[in-house]
Formats: sequence, C-alpha cells, structure tokens
Amino acid sequence: MHVIFRTLLILLKSRRRPRITPWEASEITLRALPTDVDILMHINNGQYFSLFDLGRYDMMVRSGLWAGAKKRGWHPVVQAEQITFRKSVNFWTKFQIHTKFIGVDDRCFYIEHRVVVDGEIYVRAHVAGRLIGKSGPVPIAEILDMASETGHPVPENFQVSEDLHAWRQDFALPASRKPAPHTGF
Repeated sequence: MHVIFRTLLILLKSRRRPRITPWEASEITLRALPTDVDILMHINNGQYFSLFDLGRYDMMVRSGLWAGAKKRGWHPVVQAEQITFRKSVNFWTKFQIHTKFIGVDDRCFYIEHRVVVDGEIYVRAHVAGRLIGKSGPVPIAEILDMASETGHPVPENFQVSEDLHAWRQDFALPASRKPAPHTGF
C-alpha cells in the first residue's frame, strides 16, 4: 500500500503513453522520495521490489497484456525474485526503471528490471512470475497465446537462460499444496 498513489498514477499515465509490443522494454522515470529511503538516505533494499511493480504495470498496460489478462480473469503473482546492487540511489535522485519480458520456462515468465541513473545501471533484478486464474496457475502456452493476440508473435527461442531457470528451481519452495515444515536452520 505504500506505493498505492504511485501505482494509480502509473496506471493512468501508461494508458496515455505510446504502445509497445510485449517484447520491448518499457521505461518509467521516478525520483527517490522520502518514503523510498532508509536512515542512510538511499533507497531501501526492500523498496526496490515495490518500485519494480510499477515498471511491470507500465509494461503490461502499454503492451496490452494487462487488458488481456483482466479480460480472462487472470492476475499476476511473483513466484521468485533476485536482486543485485551495484550503487546506491540516494534521496531525491532521478532514476529510470527499465522493464523487459525476457523469456519463459515450463512454469514461469521472467522479467528483468534495471535501475538506471544517468545511463548507468545501479541495480538489476530478475522476477519469475505467473498468472493465476480461477482454476489456478495459467499454463505458459496460454499466456504466450494471449501475448500473440496483441498482434505481436512470440519471438523464436523465447526460453529463459539456463542460469535463470536453474536459479528458480534451486531456490523454489515446495508447491503450496505440499508440506514445507520448518525444522530450524
């Protein structure tokens, strides 16, 4: 909820921005606000994932994926995420979030986010996500079919890299219907 006003603003602005294909990167420009920073006056590490939501909303609305998913009763969820920090984004610094749909595997779609300041990458993250419908997770083939319906066929070999696929598999928790007991560290 702490980025609810930014979310509403992005959703409104995205409808007026130029359309993109689902395979193009989107870019939004933000500024590091008081609600983004911690006591060290740089964006808090946990805040990045909330800001990346904004990048995904912009990409999905502008590419038509948001409307297609909404029409089918699907909503996105994050299955796994990883982030790497290179430099801090300090209070009041203007930055861009670049967001791109980079591939799929048998269960998830993958999106890369980059935080860029003055043309330089400060932070990079990968998000593995799914779309959920009334009967559970939507198969990747159905998601790609929906994306193709926007008039932009899926690129050939749109499989995610082996490294990202392995990362998600290696760190995945058991499915929600399977037990996952905590036995201590």
